[in-house]
Amino acid sequence: MSTRQKKIRKTGRLIVPTIAIAFISYFGFHSINGDRGMKAMQRFELRKAQLELKLAALTEERKLLQQQVKLLPSNGPVVRDMLDERAREALNLSRPNEIVIFDFK
Repeated sequence: MSTRQKKIRKTGRLIVPTIAIAFISYFGFHSINGDRGMKAMQRFELRKAQLELKLAALTEERKLLQQQVKLLPSNGPVVRDMLDERAREALNLSRPNEIVIFDFK
């Protein structure tokens, strides 16, 4: 009668650590480079800062426009200077003795 003995394989001990390293590598890569990873968060913060600056500029522009609208009453007398300024700007006219300064924004 003969008995068979099992050979102990050294590769069997490496299967679980190999699978664990593969999972850790996969999730580690995607936590940095994925759609919601660290690099995406940095891009989001940069875009947020740019949009906040743009919002501040637009808010200031809106305040200036609101002040100009207040100078043009809807039911009362029109401020002559404001009417004159708007008419000259719309028609692109000036008087012969005026100096024109162009403000390019």
